[in-house]
Parts: sequence; C-alpha cells; structure tokens
Amino acid sequence: MGKKYKLKTHKATAKRFRVTGSGKVVRTKGGKSHFRRRTSSRVKRKLDRTLVVENSRDARRIRRLAPYLGKYKANPPA
Repeated sequence: MGKKYKLKTHKATAKRFRVTGSGKVVRTKGGKSHFRRRTSSRVKRKLDRTLVVENSRDARRIRRLAPYLGKYKANPPA
C-alpha cells in the first residue's frame, strides 16, 4: 500500500472562512478594523453578519486551499 501524504493548509484561508454544519462555506465581511467612526451604525451592524460564499468556483478553491476546514471542529486531534 502506498504512503498517504498530508496536505498543507493555507493558513490565511483557514482564518477567513468557516464551514457550517450543512457544509456551506461562510465568510465574514472585511473593513472592521479602523476608520469606523465615520460609518453609520447601520453599516457597522451589517459588517457583523456572516455571508455564504455563493460562487461555486470560489467555494471549491477555498476547500482546496484548506482541506481540513470542515473537520476537527468539535473534537480536534491531540
């Protein structure tokens, strides 16, 4: 039997995206770190939401960059 190799996770992708229980890839909005005094509270509230990645090609690329994104969420390996 051949040797199985581990795939490296692209860390920037792993930090920016999550996988829901149903398997959808979700992301948060950017632009929350600074220059927020001039924005309205309505816009700031909208920045807190998570959005589903609708483009199937983008979702496939995210899964390829972070192959273990949906795994090990509840019970990480020791």
